Amino acid sequence: MNRREFMSWVSVGCMASFLPVAIAACSPNEQAQTESSNPPPPPPPTDSSESEGFEAVGTVTELDENGAILNKEFPGGSVLVIRNPEDAAIVNAVNPTCTHEGCTVEWNVGESKYICPCHDAEYSADGTVLQGPATESLATYTVKIEGDSVLVKSL
Repeated sequence: MNRREFMSWVSVGCMASFLPVAIAACSPNEQAQTESSNPPPPPPPTDSSESEGFEAVGTVTELDENGAILNKEFPGGSVLVIRNPEDAAIVNAVNPTCTHEGCTVEWNVGESKYICPCHDAEYSADGTVLQGPATESLATYTVKIEGDSVLVKSL
């Protein structure tokens, strides 16, 4: 047997070994079994907030007691929630990552502003820059209160 004949037989053998797999994959009974063995998709969320993309980050009680809620496990990134100092009915939520060097800003209740502990950049309650070295505002989130839950929508 020469090399060419040997390679031909190897090719035929490979094709023959894949033939049952190809036939089984195209079989209608196999597809029906596969479809019936997959679980049905989960039902849509019943809570309207979940279906709108909101996630609970804390409670109103926690917000009022601490003056802020910092949630580092939020799906869209860290989130810092405060009550607006000019109108307590308004709640603000920002990504607390300073736009200058990436440090985590802190809410200063007494001065009613976010302050970066690394280079003293300052931001207003809505995240706009008050004092550099930062030049860009903090990223903001949509936030709402339902019952005792503070809900934030990821970006």
